[in-house]
Amino acid sequence: MVIGAIEAGGTKFVCGIGNERGEILTRISFPTQRPEVTMGKVIEFLRKTKVEAIGIGSFGPINLNRGSPHYGYITTTPKPGWSNYDILGVIKREFDVPCGWDTDVNAAVLGEVTWGAARGVDNCMYYTFGTGVGAGIYAEGKLVHGMMHPEAGHIMVRRHAADRYEGCCPYHGDCLEGMASGPAIENRWGVKCSELPPDHPAWAMQAYYIGQALCGSILMLSPNKIILGGGVMKQLQLFPLIHSEVQRTLNGYVGSEQVLSNITPYIVQPALGDDAGLCGALALGLSAMDVSE
Repeated sequence: MVIGAIEAGGTKFVCGIGNERGEILTRISFPTQRPEVTMGKVIEFLRKTKVEAIGIGSFGPINLNRGSPHYGYITTTPKPGWSNYDILGVIKREFDVPCGWDTDVNAAVLGEVTWGAARGVDNCMYYTFGTGVGAGIYAEGKLVHGMMHPEAGHIMVRRHAADRYEGCCPYHGDCLEGMASGPAIENRWGVKCSELPPDHPAWAMQAYYIGQALCGSILMLSPNKIILGGGVMKQLQLFPLIHSEVQRTLNGYVGSEQVLSNITPYIVQPALGDDAGLCGALALGLSAMDVSE
């Protein structure tokens, strides 16, 4: 099978051609510009190959309600030109093939379930910490949707006692994204997170915020695996700090061995690395083929 994959990010788009084994055969990436420019590049890339399906994992918020006239739209993003943009409709008008559509983080969790760190797991979560913060949820064997899709980046968190930073979320100020995204780290400390040394106090503070979010997820959703991706999580010193923070915060209340004594393989990096989102878009395309048959 030949599947087109689109990982539509707020900062950059990554497009690829792959197969049913999750192998990316060719790819291209480019900065996210205004829709007409960006989507022109997407279409030009995909036209070079005869694809049997296309999967799109997009930055959000997006409309996933199939009964809505705005199904397939990016909705209330502050990204210039992209608010209320019919990204799925543009692709469908150009390519007469089944199309899968979901958030970029739901795509990432589907990729990890299908070919990565959560293979064989029927309940898991994928958090991304980068330019923004988001989460994908896979529960009881399917991606979670409801009134909309998960927007866990905007949950409210308790402020660290030593933190005087006001938060950078334009909607909520000091929500999880406002306090723990890449821009929040840079604004708080004056340098990009990649320039901070491993022993900098920034990382304990970051683990404090991430740990809160994960504890809430564990208590509400009881995932069997939690995967942490995005540019911020390339700072590998964060993982043991987060493990300790989760255990400290839960304080023995969750009596599972996964939390009490085996937390290292429970809260992990994506096995697919930077390809989690693109492989997830492949999986969305494959799922769309199954639905259409």
